[in-house]
Amino acid sequence: MFTTWMTALQIVARTGAVYLLVLVGVRLTGKREVGQMTPFDLTLLLLLSNSVQNAMTGPDTSLMGGAVAAVVLLSLNYLVAELSGINRRFRRLVQGSPSLLIHDGQLITDHLQREHLTVDEVLRSLREHGIGSISEVAIGVLEVDGSLSFLKLDELPESVRARHRARFLKRN
Repeated sequence: MFTTWMTALQIVARTGAVYLLVLVGVRLTGKREVGQMTPFDLTLLLLLSNSVQNAMTGPDTSLMGGAVAAVVLLSLNYLVAELSGINRRFRRLVQGSPSLLIHDGQLITDHLQREHLTVDEVLRSLREHGIGSISEVAIGVLEVDGSLSFLKLDELPESVRARHRARFLKRN
């Protein structure tokens, strides 16, 4: 058991602070990091979890101390999920918003740089979606979960395609 209830409250406070710190850190690393984990990302995540464990429980390494930390983490995660479902502003703060990467067959390089994506990664994703080139894409989006989604020009309704074609011809 605990030495005192003060120890339990300290674990609750420490765990809450670490949760918020890690949540902000994961949010700041960007959408791509969350959605497409590489071996490097997995290693970082495992080491991060190990490094913050002592910060959460402090000197209390008891089973109860770990259980309190786990309950706090699960509760905070549930609370964040509930608030995200209710409040759009909070959801946008926690999850971010999609980023437009391709519009009318043109790559938006500023957005690629902001999201730490390379052209090669976009091209690889296009191939995975069965799309031959960037010029075939009406809209390409980096979603909040880190996945890339594309809408091909030829999949658009004819009325929308005509507007896209007219805009594209005016630019060239």
